Amino acid sequence: MSIIIHEALRAYIDPLTEHEYAALERSLLTEGCRDALVLWGEVLIDGHNRYAICQRHNLPFKTVQNDHFSNIEDVQLWMIDNHLARRSVSDFQRGMLALRKKEIVAARSKLNEEQVPETNAESDVAIPVIKATQSRQEIARTAGISSNAVIQIEKIQKAATPELVQAVRDGTISISAAAAVASLPSEDQVAAVAGGRKELQQAARQIREKVREQKSPAKPQAQTEPGPATDNTPAADDELQSLRRQVAALQAENAMLRQQLSNRQADGSDGATSL
Repeated sequence: MSIIIHEALRAYIDPLTEHEYAALERSLLTEGCRDALVLWGEVLIDGHNRYAICQRHNLPFKTVQNDHFSNIEDVQLWMIDNHLARRSVSDFQRGMLALRKKEIVAARSKLNEEQVPETNAESDVAIPVIKATQSRQEIARTAGISSNAVIQIEKIQKAATPELVQAVRDGTISISAAAAVASLPSEDQVAAVAGGRKELQQAARQIREKVREQKSPAKPQAQTEPGPATDNTPAADDELQSLRRQVAALQAENAMLRQQLSNRQADGSDGATSL
């Protein structure tokens, strides 16, 4: 039987890790291929990893047909829903699949809008057009993840290098940290990935701290009451010396006035005695 591998469909299947592939291979060699491969005509739409292992070891397998599809987009949507129903799919994979589903449904909705006439020629009644949901909340519900995770995965999808995306898939870096690192230039992303987990975490931490500093409002300078100058600049020293001279002059003038007053009181006392 001829089986065709459609590359556009195979792209929906994230490659297994070495550990996962080895575990699946051991299971097939021990128990055989118990689950049937799903075909759409001759095109394989489910069981790509099992098919590859069976081919390598000449293991027998069964197939089942699913002919409920009109086009390749129907197959893609079915594959996405099929993968989202599996427990082993990571949150990052779920988010990427849900975003891809949104793109397919949105493109199909736009095409339907262009093809469906705005009014019915006989009744002249407007025909409603059902638009695809575009909200992040709906995408999050489809993927079974939080809306915040969807936002972060969108950032990774748009700006991350292939090396950074692979690091998220491998679990080397979290979704939130990868979203932060994705804001770096491509060469810095690649260098961070090459540095390993610690380098990625440090890069993400530095970016988050920088963002927090930019968002935090500048602290107003404390208003202080005016007081005597305490700085040691030459201008301040000159002003202080001038004040000291003025104080000394006033003190001398005050002492002189006291002496004059004392002399007058003494003169008046002597005159009264002589009389």
